Order: sequence, then C-alpha cells, then structure tokens
Amino acid sequence: MTPRDWVLLALLALTSAFAVLWFTRAATAAVRARMRTWGRRTLRDFQTRVAKHKFVSRRAIHDELILDPVVVDAMRAHMREHRLSELEVRVRVERYIDEILPFFNVLSYYKIGYNLSRLLLHILFKVTVEYQDEAALERIPKKDVVVYLMNHRSNADYVVVAYVLARGVAVSYAVGEWARVWPLETVFKSFGSYFIRRRYREPLYHAVLERYIQLITRHRVTQGIFLEGGLSRDGRLRPAKIGLLDYIVGTLRDPEFTRDIWLVPVAINYDRTLEDRSLIHECLHEDIQEGRASQLAQVVQYVGWNALRLLTGRLKRYGRAAVAFGTPLSARQWLTVQGNDAFARGRAERLPVVQRLADDVLERVKAIIPVTAVALASAALLSFERDTVPLADVLGRMEDYRDHLLDLNAKVIRADRDIAETWGRARLMFEMRHTVAVSGATVVLLARQRPLLEYYANSIRHLLPATALPEVQLLSPALDVAAIAEKYRLQEA
Repeated sequence: MTPRDWVLLALLALTSAFAVLWFTRAATAAVRARMRTWGRRTLRDFQTRVAKHKFVSRRAIHDELILDPVVVDAMRAHMREHRLSELEVRVRVERYIDEILPFFNVLSYYKIGYNLSRLLLHILFKVTVEYQDEAALERIPKKDVVVYLMNHRSNADYVVVAYVLARGVAVSYAVGEWARVWPLETVFKSFGSYFIRRRYREPLYHAVLERYIQLITRHRVTQGIFLEGGLSRDGRLRPAKIGLLDYIVGTLRDPEFTRDIWLVPVAINYDRTLEDRSLIHECLHEDIQEGRASQLAQVVQYVGWNALRLLTGRLKRYGRAAVAFGTPLSARQWLTVQGNDAFARGRAERLPVVQRLADDVLERVKAIIPVTAVALASAALLSFERDTVPLADVLGRMEDYRDHLLDLNAKVIRADRDIAETWGRARLMFEMRHTVAVSGATVVLLARQRPLLEYYANSIRHLLPATALPEVQLLSPALDVAAIAEKYRLQEA
C-alpha cells in the first residue's frame, strides 16, 4: 500500500470512530429522554408525590455529608481516639456513605416493584386497608414531612405497605443488614431505601447516619420505619426502639426547618405470616442463630416449592394481609406539650422524651392492630386451656371476643360477617397448616402446632380481656420456654 492509501485508511478509521461515538451518544441521549418521559408519565398516572431530593445525584449528597460540620467533628474525634490518619478516617466515612445512600429510580419503583408486588400479593393474600381517621391523613399539609411508624410481623411488610401507598407516595424504608446481599441490595436501593447497621455502636457511623436521615427529612422525603426494630418472634409487639426516631425528630432542632413532622401509626397483621415457623423456632431456641446462607437456602426452597404449586394449580391464598392507618400525630405539637426545651437538652435528658414519644405511637399502633380471622379463632381456641373443645363453644367464644373488640373500636376484619363464616375462613388456614383437626362438632388442638396458635393469638392479646388467654404458653417471655416445650413433648408422646 502506498503512503496515500495509509492516510486514507487512517482517515476512514478516524471518521468511523467519530461516527460510532456520535451514534452512541445520540442513542444514549435518546434512551435517557425516553426514560425521563416514561418516568414523568408514570408519576402522573399514579398521581403520586415524590420528593425532589430523591432525584439528587449520589455524588452531590456524598459531598454534602462529607463536608457536614457534625460529620467533620466526628471524624476528628475518631482520628484522636483511634490514632488514625485523616485519609484512613475519610475512607471509612466514604464507605459508610456509599453503604447508606440509595439511588431512587421511578421506573424501578413503579414499573417493576409495584407490578411485581401486586402480582405476588394477589397470588398470596387478599389485601385489606382500614383507616382510623382518613380525613385527618388528608389534612396533613403537603409541605410537611410524613413518617410512617409500623409494627413488624414479616419481611413482606415492606411490600404490603409500599403497595398500599403506591398511588399516594413513594416510601423510603430503613432496611437492615439482612437485605445487603445481591440482588436485594440493588433492588432496595433502586426503590429509595437506605441501609442501616443494627447494634453497631461506633459514634462515627451514627454521626453519618444521623446527618443523612436529617438531610432527607429536611427535604421532605417520606419515610417508613419499623418501631420495634426487628421482627416479632412470639407474635407480641416488641418494645419501641428510638434510634431512628430520635434522628428524625432531631431535625426540629434546626432553626431553619420550620415545617412539621407527622408521625402516622401503621398496624399490620396477617392470617399467615410467611416466616412464622422460623420466627417461632428462633423464639424457642434463642441460642441458635441461623446464618445468611441458611436463611437464603430456606427462602430459595420456599419460593421454589410455591412456584411449583402455582404451576400445578395447587397454590392457595394465605388469607388476609391487613393494614390499618391510625390518626397522625404532630411531632412538633407533641414536643411543645412536653415543654419548649424538652428537645433542646443534651442526649441523656433528651432520650427519655423520645422514648415517651415512641411509646405513645406504639400504643396507637397497638390500638389499630387488624384482627384477622386466624388471630380471633386462635385466641378463642387457646382460651379454653384444653386440647379438645366443642365447636359450639369455640363459636360462642369468638363471638364474645368480637363484640368486646368492637366495643373498643378495634379494627376487626369483616366484622359484619357471620361468626360461622369467620370460623370457616380460619379453619381453612388451620387445616392447611395442620394446626387443628375438626371431628364432627369437636375441635382438636394438635399439641405440636400449639406455638403456631399462640403466635397468632399474641398479635391481639393486648386487645382482649386480661383473663382471656392463659399466661402459661410456649411463647411466653416470662417463663422457662425449654421446660414448657418439654412438657408438651411429653404430653404428645
């Protein structure tokens, strides 16, 4: 080839490279424009509110946090305490920030998450939504901050509440370490959830987490927090944890933040909790902690088994998944009643105030716990304290409990239904789980499945008369669980 041919070949290669680059950039811009249009149309179709701060780049939030005065002071204190260099501490903080920060995607939340949750929930449950005061929820000013404070019965709670609220608002959850595995971590972050380390006491980490939570609170990001801090193992509501709530209401100490924070109690209950047997096992054997690999294997096995049952037409619904929304509580007004300086004190004096606030919200959650058919029937069966009960007595006890609950304005699911029909719904679940056996006009409680009945009865124990349920139970935290378990094993033998 002549030199001229080489020059022409080089020009041709260069032109081709520029053409490919231009086409790639043009195609990328077109795809991004198309995705933005699709995202805007999705938000319009769902008529939902999404805080603008959710669309701020992770880099911008990272820079704001790394330069935050509180974080900088925590870095200096960490350097002095552990005798580390500035670079080492900065790398640690950047790792924390990267671990916490989500990357919200409208299409991921609404086109993938919403449709997938709708499919799964319609296959597994019939979803019921109850309101204590719907008008009060609608009166919350649009520019104020809303935080949903929930009880925690299942990992499905994330899906159920997000699905119920999808046509009003996109909720950012605080998610624990259990979801920090691929692909769950990517999925949750694309839904706008932020990750937290539970029982991790390092002050530097908590300085970063606190400032991030206060940052999104100032920018009116709607959040969802599980007040108990973890799943209930015995069905009872656990004591309220105050760490995240302290960070959120701490935003009120900022003089530039003039809006209010509304705390909305949310109560969740199921006819069947997906993880009930695993939770009961952990309650009875507190010394046994399953690793992530074992938990993942159980999830894969469960999903695979139910997928097979779905394909063969043998999969049945698990009854109700019920959500109840309580009357919202103004955090600013509540703190004003406590005293103008109640929240301006030091941490030691402030935390008891926050604990009272958390306990107040938890009592509101307890009052609106949905009473499902399985919970009502389980409580009635256990109230007789024997293994064989006439069916007529069970129906009578269920009716008495239902009347008592209605007098308390409790959220009884389908309270208008005949009590025999309510028992029929519960019986289907009991027979599916092999919990009780019905022989003619007699109901027989199977001893090995008694903890399952206790788990569901405990969810409404606080709403029933004080003497309704026996305290001597397998899942009672005040008793020797091992001794009682042995007692029931001997009875069964």
